[in-house]
Amino acid sequence: MDASPPPEALVRIDNVSLAYGRHTVLSDVDLHIHRGEFWFFLGPNGQGKTSLLRELLGVVRPHGGRITFASALAGRERIAFVPQQCEMNPTLPTTVREFVLLGLVGIRVPRSDEKSRLAYALDKVGIGHMEGRNYWTLSGGQRQRALVARALVRRPDLLILDEPFSGLDLPTEDVLLQLLAALHAEQGLTLIFVTHDLPVAERYGTHAALFGEGRVHTGLVHDVLHPEHLGRAFKTDFSGIYDRARLPAREVPS
Repeated sequence: MDASPPPEALVRIDNVSLAYGRHTVLSDVDLHIHRGEFWFFLGPNGQGKTSLLRELLGVVRPHGGRITFASALAGRERIAFVPQQCEMNPTLPTTVREFVLLGLVGIRVPRSDEKSRLAYALDKVGIGHMEGRNYWTLSGGQRQRALVARALVRRPDLLILDEPFSGLDLPTEDVLLQLLAALHAEQGLTLIFVTHDLPVAERYGTHAALFGEGRVHTGLVHDVLHPEHLGRAFKTDFSGIYDRARLPAREVPS
């Protein structure tokens, strides 16, 4: 009996390259992301992680190759993005409710559906009681929760996060990571997460893309996060200090 065909990739990146002027950032990138996978993009600064995200979001075009999406992501309406920080003008008074609903810009949602989407997003990140607060009066951790809520209000099939928890304290970061893990496990949400935190990738990820010297090494987390691959990307000897089979758990203050 013939084997079943492989499932359709949610995102296909085929032979993609990216260049700024004469400077080539990425070459010959092949990456297929399937529904329900949790990808981590890892590597030193300046190696093209954020640039590839910008290509996925349609902000820049590939210098070569092709990026295609499954029909569920046509028009990118079911793609949501969480940046490192909010880039809005802080002099503009904005309630948490108004801020989160900005996530619906560019998609058609019945007015009757906005309230349920807002409640869902705020509840997921634990700030439903702050709906009427001025966004700019929130703490750093609360603002990042609101950023995640702004993405979740789109009810995405693909959630992309670019180092979203930089500068947060460990307890807040851990709560948000557990939220993402729950969305991945319970709802089958597909995620792409850019980070420098190898233990986080090991703990939560299913797949990893390791960026270095214009190339991207991809595969299952345990295969990619190997001392040899890490040493090549980071130009550091990871042998003896990195346990391929099991990374140490992060300590979270009680």
